[in-house]
Amino acid sequence: MGSLLLAVIYLIFISLGLPDSLLGSGWPKMQVDFLVPSSYAGYISMMISFMTIISSLISPRLIRKLHTKWIVIFSIFLTVLGLIGFSFSTAFGMLFLFAIPYGLGAGAIDASINHYVANNYNSSVMNFLHCFYGVGAVISPNIMAAALRRARWNEGYRWTAYIQIGILLVCIISLPLWRKNEKITNEKNNAVAGIRETLSVPGVIPTLIAFFAYCSGEATCFLWTSSYFAGRWQNLPDDLIASFGSLVFGGLMLGRLICGFISNRLKDKQLIRIGILTELAGIAMVLLPAGGYILTAIGFVIIGTGMGPVYPAIQHMAPEKFGREYSAAVIGLQMSSAYVGSTFMPMIFGHLQQKTGIRIMPFYLLFFALLNIGLLEWSYKTAKKGRISESGI
Repeated sequence: MGSLLLAVIYLIFISLGLPDSLLGSGWPKMQVDFLVPSSYAGYISMMISFMTIISSLISPRLIRKLHTKWIVIFSIFLTVLGLIGFSFSTAFGMLFLFAIPYGLGAGAIDASINHYVANNYNSSVMNFLHCFYGVGAVISPNIMAAALRRARWNEGYRWTAYIQIGILLVCIISLPLWRKNEKITNEKNNAVAGIRETLSVPGVIPTLIAFFAYCSGEATCFLWTSSYFAGRWQNLPDDLIASFGSLVFGGLMLGRLICGFISNRLKDKQLIRIGILTELAGIAMVLLPAGGYILTAIGFVIIGTGMGPVYPAIQHMAPEKFGREYSAAVIGLQMSSAYVGSTFMPMIFGHLQQKTGIRIMPFYLLFFALLNIGLLEWSYKTAKKGRISESGI
């Protein structure tokens, strides 16, 4: 029963990854159909992320009142609604309307499942969990590429919605699997601290800003990698350019798969440090002046591989770093901070690249990678001092 439940949880994270890479991979053609500038992708991404911020902020309250399984089912239903809405959109403004359920569905499911796994499973499970997010995020750009070859971008959203409906049905069928842990989980959830008191815990603020920096770089890659190749190599086929949207996602999946096997031997902090160093190596490869598009593609895969362990490791260390009573609120705040980065930074990059050119992208990623590692190192020291102070040592 436990193994079956874990398989369902992994499937849920595939569903979480599926919608995230569609906009970036489909935007070069969507932009043409809607007759809008390339930077307008940032506005849609911002709306999706803004709704995700809202659902992340209310997630601690939802976790206290509802079991994780009900949050999951309702959240997947919202993403299905958003995907189908996108597929039927005939005007740019319609995307804003359907971005509301699209974003709301992501935040609550992300925070609730991360909280559930962080408190019930080890670091290896957390990394495999986020590896399966990468599986979903790799699948959808290829769905979009197939849609562009055989039909239009609308079908890419519609086909992804059909897959989400299948996952939703599996989650409904699997409801009895959650019953065994229901009482234990509800007892833990009753001890969840509020957001205000959590913000005063030493180390929380720099961790939130670090998470903002990480997701700023990650979301910029998600949205603009295909456009980076389209801007630098104009003669590449549309379907090939769309498929490049899966490079970073593929790297994320690879990085998390590797960490799933080694994370029980290394601490979360060590995984983060190794990951960010790998990310910096990938950025350096993209910056090589003589590199062709194949070398650049490899660079983006390495960037994604380096990013791989950062997100799950930060989430998994929350109960140990700040205490179980604060973990749900910390994870919810981390999700909100992350999506603030996802909301505004890809949009800001869109305007920046219109003025300076798409080649600025690796420098943009470099800034956030350095900000991320610097703030995390600071948060470790601050949190440790706070624990020593509380113990009276």
